[in-house]
Parts: sequence; C-alpha cells; structure tokens
Amino acid sequence: MPFSFDRIDAVITWVDGADPAHAAKRARHIGTDLHANGINPHRWACSDELGYCLRSIANHAPWIGRIFIVTDAQMPDLSRLPAAIIDRITIVDHLLLFAGHEDALPTFNSLAIESLLWRIPGLAERFVYFNDDVFLTGPLLPGDVFAGPAPVLRGKWIDDSALAADAGGRGDPARLNAITQINAAALLGFGANRLFAGAHVVHPMRRSVLAGLFDSHRDAFLANIGHRFRDVSQFLPQALHNHGCIRDGLAVLHGADDHLHLRTGAVIDYPLPAVRAYLARALQPQFKFLCVNDLPQVEAAIPDTRAWIERAIGGQQLAA
Repeated sequence: MPFSFDRIDAVITWVDGADPAHAAKRARHIGTDLHANGINPHRWACSDELGYCLRSIANHAPWIGRIFIVTDAQMPDLSRLPAAIIDRITIVDHLLLFAGHEDALPTFNSLAIESLLWRIPGLAERFVYFNDDVFLTGPLLPGDVFAGPAPVLRGKWIDDSALAADAGGRGDPARLNAITQINAAALLGFGANRLFAGAHVVHPMRRSVLAGLFDSHRDAFLANIGHRFRDVSQFLPQALHNHGCIRDGLAVLHGADDHLHLRTGAVIDYPLPAVRAYLARALQPQFKFLCVNDLPQVEAAIPDTRAWIERAIGGQQLAA
C-alpha cells in the first residue's frame, strides 16, 4: 500500500514536573544508582517552553497539519494560542502510546517515549518531532524538513571513537546524548569513528521507518522502553531513524548553518555578553531554529531572555 505524503504533522513531548502527582510518581521510582543525566531536575521543569514552541509553529509554520502533544496524564495551558492552532492539537497520553507495554509506565525517560512515537493513532507518514525547548525563529517551509519523502537532516559526521572506548566517560552527564547516538549507530552497523550526530533542532521523521526499525530491532526497542530514567545502555531513537534513512538512501543532509543551540551551562562557561550576543543571533533571518536547554538557568543570568525569545518566534517586540 503506497504511503500518503499529503500532510506533515508535528509531535511534541511535554511534561510539567511541578505537578504534585507527577512529582509523587518520580519520587516512588527514582533511585541513587541512576545516571546523573537521567535524573537532572531540568528534565521535568516547565517554564512555558511548550507555549513558545507552539506559538512559533503558528507564526512560522502554519502549514503544519495535526499537532500531537505527548504527555503523562496532564493537560497543558493552551489559552494563549490562536484558535486555528488549538483545533489541530491532540493530547496523546502515555497510556495510549505504551498500550501493550504498560509495565514500562510510569516513565520519565524521553528515550523510551521517543521509541514509540510512531504508534500515535492518526499520525501522518511524515512528521517533525520537537522537544518543547526547540522554537522556530523564522519562516519554515515544508521543503526545509522534507525533500518529497526524504527527511532533511541537520547535523554533521563525527568521529566519537574515543568516547566509545572510554568507559569512564560514560559517567559524564554531558556525554550521555553522545553515547546514545553511538549506540543507535552501532545497531545499524555504523562505527563510532563515523557517525551522523544530529543537531539540536526539529527532527523530520518517517513513521514507516520507525515502525520498520521496531520490527527489525524489537529486542533493542523493548529494552529501550524498559528504562524509566535515561541509561547509558540506551539508543537515541532519532539517531537510529537518521542512520536508517542514510543507510537506505532516504535522507538529504543539510549543511547550512540555520540553527542555534544554547546548551545547559552556557551562561556559566561563557561571558554573559557572548551568550547574549549568541541569543540575539536568533533574530537574524538565516536562522530558523533555536534550542534553549535550560530556560530558567539562562533567564536567571539574562533577565530579558523571554523578550528575546518572544521576538524571535514572532511575538512581542523588545522595548526600545
């Protein structure tokens, strides 16, 4: 049966970690032997990133079809959104996503959740996956994320063989993402000396590719969804998808510098004027994406951060 490519949907994962019910669930399952990256409190912090993300879609990608927000028995505040975008939003609960795998719930692990995004009922064959801390900062066209059926992938080829050989590095919270990319690439025969490291942007994905990878690597997927918190043994589902598309000639690699990533700790590691200048680059027309990993940390150091984000996503202007 041929696939229909008449629509591109969006999927966003979101959680409000301050919700007492969610906090109580975490407290029941969290342990001392877990990886520091997986239990970092900023993973569950909610600072209206979802609102910025959704409004950036409304302003810069109005052609997006349905918008699926994946969450855990929660309902985000959608009151600031235009009615036209609210009508396209569907809330997908973890119970629906993990149907048949309820023993893996509750989960506080984005890697586990991302492993099953392809199971969302009604999801288009082509979709773009957002973490809620990624915002569109300029007009985005369908061709920016898909060349027909082919996902347009942003990132670069890297040699991470030193990390792959360094068992000690697996305890470094900052390297967990890199390790999960190495694990993903290895599943498809790519060595750590040449793997495609995806950028911190939206991820264009093919539903059928993820479903096919689940069928061919079922044991790895079941292991992935079995971790309630992030673990060094896991793989990054987006990286598995990307390497699968590259292997099968189904991807277009995009080399233009059109995305910005303000990582956790940037306001500590770099002079604040430099961080502020980096944030201001989101207003330049060549940039389409901005990822802010820890908004409360950045805002504490640069109080008008939200004003810059509002302007970048097409909202209110900065005061003169």
